[in-house]
Amino acid sequence: MALKPEYVLTRDYLDNNRINLHHYLCVEFFGYHTHPDIPTADPNLKVADVGTGTGIWLTDLAKRLPQTVQLDALDISFEATPPAEWLPSNIRTLVWDIKTDPPEDLIGVYDIVHIRHFTLVLIEEELENVLTRLLKLLKPGGYLQWVEVDMSSFRILKTNPNNQSEALETLFKLSQGQDKRLSPTYVPSLSSRFEAAGFENIKSESRDAPPHLALAMHECNLLISEILARKSKNEKVMELVKGLLPRVESETRNGACWAFTRWSVVGRKPQ
Repeated sequence: MALKPEYVLTRDYLDNNRINLHHYLCVEFFGYHTHPDIPTADPNLKVADVGTGTGIWLTDLAKRLPQTVQLDALDISFEATPPAEWLPSNIRTLVWDIKTDPPEDLIGVYDIVHIRHFTLVLIEEELENVLTRLLKLLKPGGYLQWVEVDMSSFRILKTNPNNQSEALETLFKLSQGQDKRLSPTYVPSLSSRFEAAGFENIKSESRDAPPHLALAMHECNLLISEILARKSKNEKVMELVKGLLPRVESETRNGACWAFTRWSVVGRKPQ
């Protein structure tokens, strides 16, 4: 069954801040913008960031690469992206919906395609077609990099086993119940999905954050619950979330937080 096309979250300043903060936390977590196996020495590289959001991955990458590199931000909306006048001169914005075939002028264009945090956008039934489309964007020998949170790995990290976490558990379950896209299970299988789609030289790694970084990511993720509550038309849900958040904050300060395994998968299009 097709999902509604609208974004699960809000594209406002609160969500933009969440996206930007999460970017820097993820770079700290994995230790790179592009995987070490992906060559970036070519001054004429062409790079696409799919679902660019605020454009933060591209704008942060731009200062690490020559200005001759072409950086394309692809999305269905640029409400969250800075005005064109404020972007680096080698970044351009192109409208493309990942749930549709790419336009002819983007097929076989890119050396690197980057995508991340699409669990709020895709359901499992859409994954095969999405990977096929992403493969089409790449030049022969080009690389796809996909970074994702495994929502099914949810657990509570505690400084002491006796720490309270009831509100944290309740809030997570409540948030997941608002949209099917908030409870995906496909992330650990991304490498096999890459292989089935025709990618080669696949590298896949899963990581768990050290406690101090897990806490920072948790507090960043709490914004999702607040944003979902603001967007929800269900007054009962809004009131439940508002009632839970002070308890969640207290449990967090006392040494309990959400924790998730995160994955980075890289694959190469055959020559």
